[in-house]
Amino acid sequence: MSDLDRMVDLDSAVWWRSSYTGNGGNCVEAAVLSVELVGVRDSKDTSIPAARVSLPAWSAFIGAVIGDGLSRS
Repeated sequence: MSDLDRMVDLDSAVWWRSSYTGNGGNCVEAAVLSVELVGVRDSKDTSIPAARVSLPAWSAFIGAVIGDGLSRS
């Protein structure tokens, strides 16, 4: 764990879900934690520690999902 990971306060993070999330809540939540870090967590059990990924990794993931035609636009 890097010093940046230790300094991030997940309790004050602003978490969001996709507008495509159904009422069942089977989704992930994401939060921008810093200019370099994005948090990702299970929306059904937010007590599970969030994964922390770099902003470039998150952008690549979103790009791959959209590029694969999985978005519901």
